[in-house]
Amino acid sequence: MSTVGTKFDSAEDLRQYRAHLLAQYDPAARRVRVCLGTGCTAKGSAKVMERFCRAAEEFGQESLVVQAKSTGCHGFCERGPIVVVDPGNVFYENVNEEDVPEIWRESVIGGRVVERLLYKDEASGETATTPKEIPFYSAQQRIVLAHNGVIDPTSIEEYVAGGGYAALAKVLGSKASRMEPEEVIEEVARSGLRGRGGGGFLTGRKWRSARDAHGQPKYTIANGDEGDPGAFMDRSLMEGDPHAVLEGMIIGAYAIGSSRGYVYVRNEYPMAVKHLTMAINAAREFGLLGQNILGSGFSFDVRINRGAGAFVCGESTALMASLEGRVGEPRAKYIHTVESGLDGKPSLLNNVETWANVPPIILNGADWFASFGTEKSKGTKVFSLVGKVKNTGLVEVPMGMTLRQIIFDIGGGIPDGKAFKAVQTGGPSGGCIPAECLDEPVDFDRLAELGSMMGSGGMIVMDEDTCMVHVARYFVAFLKDESCGKCTPCREGIAQMLDILTRITKGEGREGDIDTLETLGTLLEDTALCALGKTAAYPVLSTLRCFRDEYQTHIREKRCPAKECPGLFQYQIDVDLCTGCGVCRKKCPVQAITGERKKPHTIDWKTCTGCGTCFDVCPFSAVVKV
Repeated sequence: MSTVGTKFDSAEDLRQYRAHLLAQYDPAARRVRVCLGTGCTAKGSAKVMERFCRAAEEFGQESLVVQAKSTGCHGFCERGPIVVVDPGNVFYENVNEEDVPEIWRESVIGGRVVERLLYKDEASGETATTPKEIPFYSAQQRIVLAHNGVIDPTSIEEYVAGGGYAALAKVLGSKASRMEPEEVIEEVARSGLRGRGGGGFLTGRKWRSARDAHGQPKYTIANGDEGDPGAFMDRSLMEGDPHAVLEGMIIGAYAIGSSRGYVYVRNEYPMAVKHLTMAINAAREFGLLGQNILGSGFSFDVRINRGAGAFVCGESTALMASLEGRVGEPRAKYIHTVESGLDGKPSLLNNVETWANVPPIILNGADWFASFGTEKSKGTKVFSLVGKVKNTGLVEVPMGMTLRQIIFDIGGGIPDGKAFKAVQTGGPSGGCIPAECLDEPVDFDRLAELGSMMGSGGMIVMDEDTCMVHVARYFVAFLKDESCGKCTPCREGIAQMLDILTRITKGEGREGDIDTLETLGTLLEDTALCALGKTAAYPVLSTLRCFRDEYQTHIREKRCPAKECPGLFQYQIDVDLCTGCGVCRKKCPVQAITGERKKPHTIDWKTCTGCGTCFDVCPFSAVVKV
C-alpha cells in the first residue's frame, strides 16, 4: 500500500490508501470548518480562522483533540463568514472574530448550540441548526459542489478520503476491469452532459470528435476564464475543489488519447491559482499525474496558464491564441478546435464545471446522472445568484427548476418588499427575463426560447427600481470595452448601440432609435465573428421585447419610470417626514436646498443637478424621487 510521499502503482494502491484514511477518521471527533472562499474571506473569515487556531491553544483540553480547518465556498455568501461545527453539522452564520471564544467554549468543547448565531427564518422566526433545515440549501441538489464547504481544498488526503479519484481508478483499473477509451466516451455521451461554459454542446459528441481527430499531440484544456459580471461559479469550484477538475481532465485525456493539458485561469483569481497549483503538485507526488498513472501505461500532465483579464479569451479560439502567446482574438468557427486548436493540434476544451461533472458520472453511471434534469438538459447547474435578492450566493439545482423556485424558494425573494421585475441570465450577452416568465423552467433550450441563454451560470435579479434601458446600456458598455475589435460588425456595431443607449438614458433619445437598435442587433447576430459579437445585442433586444414602454417613455416623455437615470427624474422632500435637521442642506454641493432648522426643507429644481447626495444622506428617508 502506498503512503504519503510515494506514488500509487495501481488502482488497488489508491483503494487501500483510502481505506487507511477512513480507518483513521473518528466521526465523534470535534471539528470546526471555516469558509475561506473569496466571499467569506472578504468579510473577515481569515481572522476568524486565525482566532480558532488560537482558541485551540487557549481553551484546549488534553483529552479532547479538535481540528480547525479551512474549506472552500459553502454557497450562502449573504450570511458569511460561515462556520460549521462537527459532529452535528451545526451551521453558524455572520461569525465575527469576537464570536470565536464563545463558539469554542460552548459548541466545540461543551457540545451546546450558540442560538444567537444560528440561521433564523424571516417569515416563521424559527431557527435552523443544520444546513438541510435551511431553505437555501434544502432545495439544492449538490453534485459538483458536493465537496465545497466540506473538505480542505489544499489536502489531497481529504479529497481521496471523500471518494476522490475513485472514478479515475475505475477507468484505469486492472486490465480485467479497465474501461476502454470508447467506453468512457460512451458513458459521458449517454449521461447527456452538455457544456457548462455557455454553449451547451453535447460533451460526449465533442469528446468523440477529439478522439477521432488526426494529429498529435492532443491537448486537454480546462476553461476557467470566468469574466461575467456577478459570476463566481468557476472561481469557487477551483478554489474549493480543484482535484475534481483535475480528475475530470485526466479521465477526458485518457478518453481522447491526450498527454498534455492546461488549466486556463483568470489572473484575477489568485486563490484559485494557488489551490490548483497545490492540487497539481500533490497529484504528481501521488502518481495521479505524470508518467504511467496508476500503473496503467497512460501518461498525462497539466500546467496552469494565467489569463491576462481579457473577457474575449473565454471564447475557445481566442483562448487558444492566448495560450500560444498571441493576442487573444477569435477566429472563424468553420474549423473546430477539436480538429485544430492549440498549435494547430486537436484540442479538447471544456469549462471547469463540465470537467467536475465527469468523475460522478463515471462513478455513479450515466443513468444516475440523466435522472436529474430535463429531457434535453441533464444533470444539475451551478448558478451565482446575485443582485436584488435576499439570499445571494452560489447554488446548484437540477436542470428544469423554475426561475421562481430559484429566486424565491432558494433566494428568499426580493428585499425591502419590492416587486420582482426581471432576471438576467447568461452573462453580459444574456437576455433579461420578465416577471411573467417566472414559472418557466431553467434549461438550455427554454432559456434560448425566452431570448436569453444559460451561459456559464450568472443570474442577476432586478427589482422594480431597476431601469431596463440603463441595464442594457451597462452590459453593452461592458462588451464594447471587452470586444477585441477584430471584426467590423462587433467593433462598430456595439459602439453605435452604446451611443444610442447613452443618449436615451440622458433624455436625448429620438424617434427611430428603437428601430435602429433592433436593426443593429440583427446585423450583429448575423455577421459578427464570434459569440461575443453575435450575442452582444441580447440585453438590448430582450429588454426591447419585454420593456419597450420604458424605452418609449425615456424617448418621448424624457422620463425614467424607474427613477434611475440622472436628469430624468427629480428629488423632492416629503414635508411629513422632514424634521429640518439640515443634513441635506449642508451636504448639497450646489446649495439647492433651503429651509429653517426644525422645519421642512425644499429643493430648488432649477438649481438641483440631480447628484443624489441629499437622497443618500437623509437619515429620515424624507428625500424621495418623483
